[in-house]
Amino acid sequence: MRTIRHLLALLILAAPAMSFAQIALGVSIRIAPPAIPVYAQPICPGDGYLWVPGYWAWDDVDGDYYWVPGTWVLAPEVGFLWTPGWWGWRDGGFFWNEGFWGPTVGFYGGIYYGFGYFGHGFYGGRWDHGHFFYNTTVMNVNTTVIRNVYNERVENITNVNRVSYNGGQGGIEARPTPEEEAAAHERHIPPVREQVDHASAARANPQLRAKANGGRPPIAATERPGNFTHSMAPSGEAGAARAAVHPRDLPPIARPEPPNSGDAKADAKYQKQQDKLIAKQEKDREKLEQKQEAEHQKQMNDAERQRMEQTHQQETQRMVQRHAAQMRVLEAQRPQPRAFRPR
Repeated sequence: MRTIRHLLALLILAAPAMSFAQIALGVSIRIAPPAIPVYAQPICPGDGYLWVPGYWAWDDVDGDYYWVPGTWVLAPEVGFLWTPGWWGWRDGGFFWNEGFWGPTVGFYGGIYYGFGYFGHGFYGGRWDHGHFFYNTTVMNVNTTVIRNVYNERVENITNVNRVSYNGGQGGIEARPTPEEEAAAHERHIPPVREQVDHASAARANPQLRAKANGGRPPIAATERPGNFTHSMAPSGEAGAARAAVHPRDLPPIARPEPPNSGDAKADAKYQKQQDKLIAKQEKDREKLEQKQEAEHQKQMNDAERQRMEQTHQQETQRMVQRHAAQMRVLEAQRPQPRAFRPR
């Protein structure tokens, strides 16, 4: 019986995509999936990679949800985009609707997955003359490496709801647009092998179980499918910096609030020092990233590469600690507000 249930759970991952009007296949789950966690997006590893947002999957064997980290995946065909899967409520239970590749982004339950997937449509990029152009407003792209980019502000993204399911008590009340219904009937490609293997690796990782992490997975996103060593912890946690192996894995340098002491001259001097320090720290990151990238090009066996990655992580962490110390020294020099003196 355990084997049969295991095979059924795998079928849920491999089920074909369906329109909103179609019947979802798989097991009916009475427990609602946890909310979508807030996390940072790893930098895009190369041209042609598209972002596949993380999601909660169900393991019927253990009776628990597990987080499948968001990751970058090469599009299976030029011109194809990813439509994320989604949980929907029907007949007293939650059913999983598998995501798919296709020429148009279809309905994904109105779920706010972030990074261009804000409930309807996709704002993270577009195909143009055989190349995918990234919208750097919502995508983390190194523009010195990938030049096919643009910057387009996304309007009306307010009151973000992290609920991860459609319908039912407390669920997203969204219905497909006519364009999304039409997209459901276009030619589709199911999740590629890298995505299936990525989901299987997540299923085997006990840290990603909802019961273990309380809905806050320690590995929320990865640079490439299955590569959980290059992971990003939920945004705002110290784990994101601790997990960084390379400077590109780090969140942007936090810029402190500008001083407002009442002494314009002192404030301007401090602001200039702050800008200078941040520019120097960004240069440090760039220099270390170039050094480590050059080392990645060397021929080496698995053991040597593992030792190299450990060294890279140590180098990155030493830089983080050094930068934090520099910022603390500068912060101690921040102009203090003038004391109020009554006339």
